[in-house]
Amino acid sequence: MIAAALQQPETLKALLGEHPMFAAGLLLMMGYFIGKLAAKLKLPEVTGYILAGLLVGESVTGIFPSKMNESFIIITETALGLIALAIGVEFSKSKLRRIGRATVLINFTQVTVTLVFVTGALLLMGMEVPFALLLGAVATTTAPAASMAVAQAMRARGKFIDYIHSVIALGDAGCLLLFGLILSFTGKLMGATSDGSTDVMYALREVGISLLLGLVGGFVLHRITRNKKGQNELLILTLGVIFMSTATAIIFHLSPLLSNMTMGCVLVNLSARNHRLFRILEPVTPPLYALFFVIAGTELNLEVFTRKDLALLGGVYILVRAVGKYFGAWAGCKIGGIQEPIRSNLGWCMLPQAGVALGLVLLIQTSPVMQRLSESQVNVLNDMVNIILMSVFVNELIGPPLLKMAILKGNQDPEPEDEEENDHEFL
Repeated sequence: MIAAALQQPETLKALLGEHPMFAAGLLLMMGYFIGKLAAKLKLPEVTGYILAGLLVGESVTGIFPSKMNESFIIITETALGLIALAIGVEFSKSKLRRIGRATVLINFTQVTVTLVFVTGALLLMGMEVPFALLLGAVATTTAPAASMAVAQAMRARGKFIDYIHSVIALGDAGCLLLFGLILSFTGKLMGATSDGSTDVMYALREVGISLLLGLVGGFVLHRITRNKKGQNELLILTLGVIFMSTATAIIFHLSPLLSNMTMGCVLVNLSARNHRLFRILEPVTPPLYALFFVIAGTELNLEVFTRKDLALLGGVYILVRAVGKYFGAWAGCKIGGIQEPIRSNLGWCMLPQAGVALGLVLLIQTSPVMQRLSESQVNVLNDMVNIILMSVFVNELIGPPLLKMAILKGNQDPEPEDEEENDHEFL
């Protein structure tokens, strides 16, 4: 069989994709070497991971078949849970005292400007009002994984890093609420027979229960680990609670992003001693993050660029969203009196877009509000998925280098960290 596989490339690809463990090893090795190559080219390793996934995915070589993605769901869900937990650490009381009001203001301006810019541009391109509004709402999301991975790889700390993670974390929570409101409104515009309040209440309920789940999880983890000293038992208990919290959120169609963010926030504010839990997780995160981004790369599809009309709409969406994100963040910093290095560079950190955006578009497709649309409207929904896929492809490639550039320029004069924050180096 081995000899036949070596003689027939297609057979070899099939064999390589047969076992999840072999595929995981292949993805890690490809991610490592191409990540190192990216580092030599002065690019973030995250970009190399994504390119490695694109290379082995069906869009290029097909070594990693799309059917294998189902076997790696637990990897992506675990990585997102850890990323969200680490972002929650940014909501410590000391940091919130320094940047809390500014974070709210920056989020309001960047979300509003992005929504108006993207919706207006798509309307000018001839898209119907409901679909333009929905894509405008999806455009307001920012993927937290890229910023977390780049900052961790650079060992960057300081006020600028605090702003990045706080703005992204709070922004995605607000985006969920905004999306629920717009989804109910657009359903009425398209003549779908549904009680619009259902979707608004669903969004509010999802956010509220997700926050409650994270609150309970953080308190439970604090209680069961506060008298423990051994690193092994702390690691076991911490991962156990994270796994259970993430799985519970997914099973009940809540937001694992919000629940784990809340858990991290609760832990860091209950006791400075809980920073040791994040230190213990450090050795676990690099391979998980690498796999997460390589798998994300395998899902990128180059075929979305082949349709000229779709490529044009996608290009406008990507460009106008970038302009809205940058100037929205800049305006919020300007109004809030934020100093220049941060004001000029924070917007560049808002570009990455991934799982949250794709999840919202898929929610549109499966929403009861959308079940009685015409065939032409269903086709537009499918085009929306491809536009977001294109945005993910472009922004996950250019986002990390821009993040690195922005961190180097915006974090030139970080404020000294509080004593409790110096207790850990998870970020």
